[in-house]
Amino acid sequence: MAKDPYRYFRIEARELIEQLSKGVLALEQSGGDEERISLLLRWAHTLKGAARVVRQAQIADLLHGAEELLAPFRSSGGAVPRGAIDQLLAACDQVSKLLDQLPSTDADGEGSPGAAGPAAPAEDAPQRIVRADVLEVDVLLEGLGEIGAELAGMRRAIGTLDALRELALTAGSAQQGGRALAAQLDALERRMAGGAERIDRELRQTRDAAERLRLLPAGGVFTALERCARDAAHSSGKQVAFDASGSQLRIDGEVLDVVLGALLQLVRNAVAHGIETPDRRLASGKSAAGRITLEVSRRGYMAWFRLKDDGRGVDLAALRAALAKRGQPAPADDAALLARLLEGGVSTSGVVTELSGRGIGMDVVRAAMAKLGGKAHVSSDASGATFELCVPLSLAALDVLLVEADNQIMALPLDAVQGTLRVSPEHVVHSADGGGIVYEGQMLPLLPLAIGGAERAAARPLSPRAMTAVVVRSQGRLLALSIARLGGVDSVVLRALPPLAATDPMVLGLYLDMEGEPRMVLDPEELGRALARRGGAGEAAPPRPPILIVDDSLTTRMLESSILESAGYQVELAASAEEGLELARQNRYALFLVDVEMPGMDGFGFITEVRADPQLSDIPALLVTSLDTAEHKRRGSDAGANGYIVKNEFDQAAFLGRIGELVRQ
Repeated sequence: MAKDPYRYFRIEARELIEQLSKGVLALEQSGGDEERISLLLRWAHTLKGAARVVRQAQIADLLHGAEELLAPFRSSGGAVPRGAIDQLLAACDQVSKLLDQLPSTDADGEGSPGAAGPAAPAEDAPQRIVRADVLEVDVLLEGLGEIGAELAGMRRAIGTLDALRELALTAGSAQQGGRALAAQLDALERRMAGGAERIDRELRQTRDAAERLRLLPAGGVFTALERCARDAAHSSGKQVAFDASGSQLRIDGEVLDVVLGALLQLVRNAVAHGIETPDRRLASGKSAAGRITLEVSRRGYMAWFRLKDDGRGVDLAALRAALAKRGQPAPADDAALLARLLEGGVSTSGVVTELSGRGIGMDVVRAAMAKLGGKAHVSSDASGATFELCVPLSLAALDVLLVEADNQIMALPLDAVQGTLRVSPEHVVHSADGGGIVYEGQMLPLLPLAIGGAERAAARPLSPRAMTAVVVRSQGRLLALSIARLGGVDSVVLRALPPLAATDPMVLGLYLDMEGEPRMVLDPEELGRALARRGGAGEAAPPRPPILIVDDSLTTRMLESSILESAGYQVELAASAEEGLELARQNRYALFLVDVEMPGMDGFGFITEVRADPQLSDIPALLVTSLDTAEHKRRGSDAGANGYIVKNEFDQAAFLGRIGELVRQ
């Protein structure tokens, strides 16, 4: 392979020009100060010196001009004028173009540093953000696979040496030479085995490093998008601030390249169609500067890019008029009309400008989604428009918690894990919906982690001994997973499942462990769905009647209600025995939870009345009271109570366990 004389200069220059561009944009937003300008001057000076070393005089001259522009403002303390900002950004753009045009032939080949005629990049091509050459990475990975095959052959040779040693011992056990041969073979085997292990370890580390070359932080697109918003706003006489979050999410650089083109178009559209001019914004009670926000996140095996502006929203009337002008029917439903916008070929702009009016902007977005197998969605109201791009990840870096469950090692995305704890059997609460535990004051469902569907998870019993539980967030709620043991935290490269692989929907993707074996990464969101299906093989269970709490104390009613609702029960309240009887005769309940001492009719009287009513006699009733005497307990039993709980001996787990037993009856 030919050597690239600018190999290291490219890396350094790309990093420095990115920092310079971002720093200049920040300079415009927050004003100039000596420290910030000094930092920009230092970056420009460093890059200028590096360009001189590799004889790139044009790049060095551009950076020298940037230094001349910045230097007067270092000690003046005043804001850097817009004209100077424009010149600095233009210089950064020109340097980036020159970096793209650097030749990459070796010094003894057809080209020489600075001599090759550069090919002009496509005028509208989006900025490429992949710093590693993906083809070279693929070649590297293929080579590592070949080395792995050679390593397997080396291990087979070790087995052959072992057989030779045994043969030497058998054939020459009485001869000194035979024993010496066996000793030498044994030493050779140890050396080869040790070397093989070292090679194996290095190969695994190199493989992971090579895969990560394909992954880039999503923040790599933020500066280009901020620059796009800034330039579009200035060309249209508007003011725009750009904010972005999710910069640390690392995904395949080729995915980012394609998404960047779509996001650039959406940012231009937001400025052209959504953000109003400063005077109109002020007249409508908004700030003079519009705001565009980008949120990048991972949901399952998909990357989500959510771009929102605080402008006037999509002009639906103009969209309908544009469709009518083209002779196309406009959907009456607003959501369907917005979906039609994503199909492209239509513009709400009345005139053609540098930013809009040709109706091809959404074509760019649609083409990007088609290339990646993603989807786009748009929503709009008076507070602005929101575009969401959802694309599958071919690779993604992921921090995980390794767990052992169901006799195998699995991984849970670390961002979904809320905590871990040891749980003794007496702290497991058995309710009508199954097992549960109390975690930070909440009652959480406890699900044995098993691959193979909700039915298998439901059928696997909880351990009768102390167990480890992992608390995860799923479907907007917390749940606890019972596992065999924890395996620690790791950073893995998540891979897509093979297209024809038949596996449980709870499996998000795969990663390769230290032995090169594929291991499963579980989807926290799907775990929540499995829990919801646990009781009915995917069918919704019929609603359970509520529990009626009868107590004259507001504090007691609220406490018991909170405990029961956290455990998944529906609850109704009555402040007296008389009110409770009236409710009981109007509705069906799963259980009566009754205080003893109440004004008017007491709890014993309530249960006596209930047991005398044929419509209510089968409903279990539990007395909860501060009266702790044998006489009161006997009276409760005689009245027909199914249990008697003393308040000063109250244990939440035992309380819920007893209620679960009675409700199931």
